[in-house]
Amino acid sequence: MVCTLFAPRGVPMTEDAANPPRPRLVAPRRDLDRLHRRAEFLRELEEAKALRDRIAPRRARVRRLREAMRRATYHH
Repeated sequence: MVCTLFAPRGVPMTEDAANPPRPRLVAPRRDLDRLHRRAEFLRELEEAKALRDRIAPRRARVRRLREAMRRATYHH
């Protein structure tokens, strides 16, 4: 009996049918560019938040307290 897991009926299974080509793990160039731009944006956003916290420490403290209260009152 011939193992025909992936081959159509009556067609013997070959090496190629047993090992289909794997999808490429390398992202296309435009995806890499998008990921680099996103990473740069997130770095700049984090820097902007840190700068805002240094310039207005009272607002930063109030924001942190509000976020803590929001987390404390949210129950699954």
